Amino acid sequence: MDLEMLSSDDSACCTTDDETRKSHHSEKTKKDLITRLNRVEGQIRGIKGLIEKDTYCDDVINQIASTQAALNGVAKLLLDRHMRSCVVDRINEGDLDVVDEVLITIQKLMKK
Repeated sequence: MDLEMLSSDDSACCTTDDETRKSHHSEKTKKDLITRLNRVEGQIRGIKGLIEKDTYCDDVINQIASTQAALNGVAKLLLDRHMRSCVVDRINEGDLDVVDEVLITIQKLMKK
């Protein structure tokens, strides 16, 4: 399979300037990520409110699980964009170290 075919039109491109790594996401991707994070932020505030109101523990735990799932959704979207752009670009440039980097990142995500 040609790795260039995996790159999407909505992809981000990770760059390294002066040893600082950055991502450049499309406006659509940024909007989606920010919308999801705003939702997670609201869920966190809601959990805090439940605890302040002495809500039944099981109900609070269910809200925490929902919030974790939403945050995992943000991570999945970022990983998808990263794989389809930054990783493909670096492999096409002959930089295979990116594979180890991605595997470490996936291991960190799976610990949770």
